[in-house]
Amino acid sequence: MATTPMNSNLLYKIIIIISFLAITTCPVASAEKCSSNHQGACHNRSEALKYKIIAILAILAMSMIGVTLPMLSRVVPAIHPDRDLFALVKSFSSGVILATGYMHVLPDSFNDLMSDCLPENPWHKFPFTTFIAMFSAVFTLMVDSFSNSFFKKRIPAASSTTTSDLPEKNIEVDGGCCNKVNKELELLSHSHTHGDVIEHGNGNMKVVSAEQLLRYRVIAQVLELGIVVHSVVIGLGMGASDNPCTIRPLIIALCFHQFFEGMGLGGCILQAEYGMKIKSIMIFFFSVTTPFGIALGIALSKVYTETSPASLIVEGVLNAVSAGLLNYMALVELLATDFMGPKLQSRVKLQICSYVFVMLGAGGMSVMAIWA
Repeated sequence: MATTPMNSNLLYKIIIIISFLAITTCPVASAEKCSSNHQGACHNRSEALKYKIIAILAILAMSMIGVTLPMLSRVVPAIHPDRDLFALVKSFSSGVILATGYMHVLPDSFNDLMSDCLPENPWHKFPFTTFIAMFSAVFTLMVDSFSNSFFKKRIPAASSTTTSDLPEKNIEVDGGCCNKVNKELELLSHSHTHGDVIEHGNGNMKVVSAEQLLRYRVIAQVLELGIVVHSVVIGLGMGASDNPCTIRPLIIALCFHQFFEGMGLGGCILQAEYGMKIKSIMIFFFSVTTPFGIALGIALSKVYTETSPASLIVEGVLNAVSAGLLNYMALVELLATDFMGPKLQSRVKLQICSYVFVMLGAGGMSVMAIWA
């Protein structure tokens, strides 16, 4: 699909702009900053630095493992998107993403924008967090809707799809074997290609339509954008902290968080069927964003004041935007799409198991809110 690189470039430009805002606006300490209490038994800059370096390496490793694990589906058939295990793992990861929005990012925004360090008027007079999160969700819907409308006009209609429009695919056959089928295969010209499913003989062959592929790609890119936004803020806060007692449990919590969030994103990237270049770029951005935020926080720790009005407002707004985006993506694009899809709708037992895994993922991530 020729238009996908343009859409990807737009995503990465947005990511760069967000990073620029975090660097230029958020770290700058205000002259009117609220005094914060950094003293105490756990205030140790040198010890905190050691933990932060460990955090960078550990979080980077867990992020890369989590996001690349779904890519191994060809090597490990058990985690192929068509298998039940993949559906369960994706449900668990979707629960993690849902809890990230509701239990981590949204409360952080409330704490920032309702802080005593901000003026009573207007910050304590109006619920800015929920207001911003609400419109962030609506904006995400707009991006989702307009992206689909725009690209649908630029791809062939499913009814007029010919063999020359179809890329080389892996086609799943009932027998369980995967055969590499070239786009010129004459089989397609003798089959009914008006839907996503191509039937021939006793085999049931599945080909993802251009429209469905577009859907997967929009989901993957918008989800990554939401993850990147809050990851920068999380990393920045950890990097600027000089409290080892806070950083130690946070390392474990963030490793858990990044691993399962990465699996959710990795599953979306896998279904989007990107080329190696785009896959590598998306994996890179996800993996390095939190470590980058930590490194940025370390570099700016002398001028960054987490309780300054400028820092609180920028972090609070970014967290609210991210919360709205993540909640929309988790509920609408991930959970609703999967649970209303034919695979789970036709198998009640798998549907029940998937709900259990959603609860486990959301519950486990909610418990992590005690430390993170």
